[in-house]
Amino acid sequence: MSRARCDRLYAPRAGDRPGRGRGSAGALRSAPARSAERSGALRRASARVRRARLALDDLCANRQRGRVSSSPLGFDPNGPAVGHGIYGLPHTAEDARVVLIPVPWEPTVSYRRGAAKGPAAILRASRQIDLFDLHTGRPYEQGIAMLDVDPDIVRWNAEACAAAEPVIAAQGEVAGDRDLEARLAAVNALSRRLNERVAEIAKRWMERGKLVGLVGGDHSAPYGTIAAHAERYPGMGILHVDAHADLRDAYEGFTDSHASIMRNVATRHPKISRIVQVGLRDMSEDELRFIRESNGRVVAHVDAAIADRLFEGEPFHLIADAIVEDLPDDVYVTFDIDGLDPTLCPSTGTPVPGGLSFQQAVALIGRIHRSGRRIVGFDLNEVAPKDDHDEWDGNVGARLLYKLIGFTLLSQDNAQNGR
Repeated sequence: MSRARCDRLYAPRAGDRPGRGRGSAGALRSAPARSAERSGALRRASARVRRARLALDDLCANRQRGRVSSSPLGFDPNGPAVGHGIYGLPHTAEDARVVLIPVPWEPTVSYRRGAAKGPAAILRASRQIDLFDLHTGRPYEQGIAMLDVDPDIVRWNAEACAAAEPVIAAQGEVAGDRDLEARLAAVNALSRRLNERVAEIAKRWMERGKLVGLVGGDHSAPYGTIAAHAERYPGMGILHVDAHADLRDAYEGFTDSHASIMRNVATRHPKISRIVQVGLRDMSEDELRFIRESNGRVVAHVDAAIADRLFEGEPFHLIADAIVEDLPDDVYVTFDIDGLDPTLCPSTGTPVPGGLSFQQAVALIGRIHRSGRRIVGFDLNEVAPKDDHDEWDGNVGARLLYKLIGFTLLSQDNAQNGR
């Protein structure tokens, strides 16, 4: 090492304290000087503590205070969960502001099954979530309720899954095989019935003034909820978080496939002004062509481009703000859990390396609220526990769902206050 380099490494810097060894200048300091130095160090330490406290206070400041639900809480929000509802809450759909529709549906899953267990896994894990949320405050005060699973949907899912298996094994090549053609037609018919039923349920609760979310199920499950919101909020946009574009045309022959939902939404609902996609890592050329030919109605923020911007040092909040700027005032959030890094959802049906961290996903949703836009509805899909004793996927799903609920409520209150 050169002498010059040694000098840079070891030469005292301006403002450095003198050495403490015997015979050093430090030994010659007066007692008042040493006392003043100790006092200064204490003041600096106290300032650091105050800054840390202010950072926490700033995080929690002006968060969701909420309107207390129409029924008294009747429980300790700081204690363990005692209710049987989602997040251990005692609310019914009638007195809750947020109503969740569970849809255990997965007939068109093309890789690994398990998404139909998602609603139950999230419900089970939700009892471990602290009700006070550092980002959104007290969303529970406004009431959150998950409906009972519709028994028709359970039956239709079983019938559709059984019919779909041979079609999936044949990769959708059914022409000329009467049995496979009949099976494919049965799955498509049951999917249409599901869409109609989910839309009917969503509309019923929206007409009662509720905020409606859906918990799937594979990503075909929320089509009916999206359709209901599109009818109620013409001109709304969709934030679509996913590893996949879901713009395929009748994938494996299924017209309402989990791989086709956003194409169906785009082509069947012209009043939806824009679909903004985030986190895409897998895409066919046909899907890319569909995006390019949409004249800006479908905007894709692919994962590789986001990663490049992060590698170049751009803060994520600026990336998130740019994404949110592509959305109109009213936003519906459709969230496939595989939009996250798959270490957070290892059992999901079609995992892809890459994706958003949990913190990035929360920040992105939070920036919608911060921008003054209104989240009008949401869904969370593809949470697929490996088995009934695997809590990790359900735990992540329950926490992400609570953030979605909290930011939805915050954005609604901002809209009502004219922000």
